[in-house]
Amino acid sequence: MTQTTMTSNTTTTGTTPSGLRSLHLIRVAFSLIWVTLVVTTSASLVSTDRPTVIAAVLLVIYPLWDVIATVLERRMAGTGATDRVGTTNMALGLATAAGMIIAVFFTIGTALLVFGIWALLAGAIQLVVAIRRRRTVGAQWPMVISGGQSVLAGASFAAMSASATSSLSTVAGYSAFGAFWFLVSVIALSIRSRREKR
Repeated sequence: MTQTTMTSNTTTTGTTPSGLRSLHLIRVAFSLIWVTLVVTTSASLVSTDRPTVIAAVLLVIYPLWDVIATVLERRMAGTGATDRVGTTNMALGLATAAGMIIAVFFTIGTALLVFGIWALLAGAIQLVVAIRRRRTVGAQWPMVISGGQSVLAGASFAAMSASATSSLSTVAGYSAFGAFWFLVSVIALSIRSRREKR
């Protein structure tokens, strides 16, 4: 849950467990704040409703945050343009934000469709990243699970976007699960780091 994005993640050999822990904690904080804002301002909006200004801003910000997190991770690892997966993820996030800017002028259902396609593709990227990182960083099973759930959730969002009863509360749940798996990843990376120091 690339949140996500979750949410979104690059693959590098230079990424350190401590750096990932810090970035994952930032992701957890962002997701919890975002979920709180969605629940308190926009959770009652259903598929046929027009997004409010607040809902529109929240929907556009989410994929943009994933791009920012990817940029931070690339800087931390020092990979730059050599990181093709990260570049793909950033392009996907920017395209999604652009698509969301258009979608929010229509209905919540349209926004859910865009969000669903993004979650599916970003989850697939997260799976690739986590699998590649197993040898260099380790403790990637939470990110594998999170990526798989993102793929399934994205397909579900896209499928239910046409339902008149679909609401933004489902997207908040998606982000909350993403925050949970990033927190689990922080714990798993901490345990691995302690074992290696022994």
